Amino acid sequence: MPVVLSSRLRSRRLSLPRLHSLAGNILRAAGAARAELSLLLVGDRSMRRLNRVYRGKDRTTDVLAFPMRDSSRVTRHALSVTSLMLGDVVISLPQAERQAARAGHALEHELTVLVIHGLLHLLGYDHERSAREARRMQRREQSVLRAVGRIPGMLTPQRKF
Repeated sequence: MPVVLSSRLRSRRLSLPRLHSLAGNILRAAGAARAELSLLLVGDRSMRRLNRVYRGKDRTTDVLAFPMRDSSRVTRHALSVTSLMLGDVVISLPQAERQAARAGHALEHELTVLVIHGLLHLLGYDHERSAREARRMQRREQSVLRAVGRIPGMLTPQRKF
C-alpha cells in the first residue's frame, strides 16, 4: 500500500478514505507511484510541538515533512524500479482550514496543495534553500496539481444523534 494515513483528530468531518485515494493520486502525478508515504493529520498543539522540537520554531505550521532517507539520493530511477518509503508528511488540519478560508478556496484544495508540498520536500525539493529552488518547487507543485486533476470532495455531513 503506497499511502499510510492516520489522524489524531476526533472531531473532524473528513473522509479519510477519500484523502487516502487523493494522496495515492498525488504520488502517481508526481512520478512516485511505487513510493510509499505516511500521512498524518494533527491539531495545532501537536504541530506546534513538532515544529518546535524539529525546526526550533515555537508556532504551529501547516505542513512538515520528515524524510526516511537522504532525499538527495531519491532519484526518478529508484522510484520507478522499487518500492521506497519516502517518509512522513504531517498536516495541521486546523491550520489548513484557516488557510483555505483566508484564500477563499475549499479545504480539499488546501489539503491537496499541502500533501503535494510535503511530498516534494520528501523528494528533495526545498524552497528555503534559495529563491531559485523556491521557484523550481513552485513550478513542480503547480505541475503536480494540474496532473492530479479533479479533487474529490472530502467533507462528510455531520451525523445527528
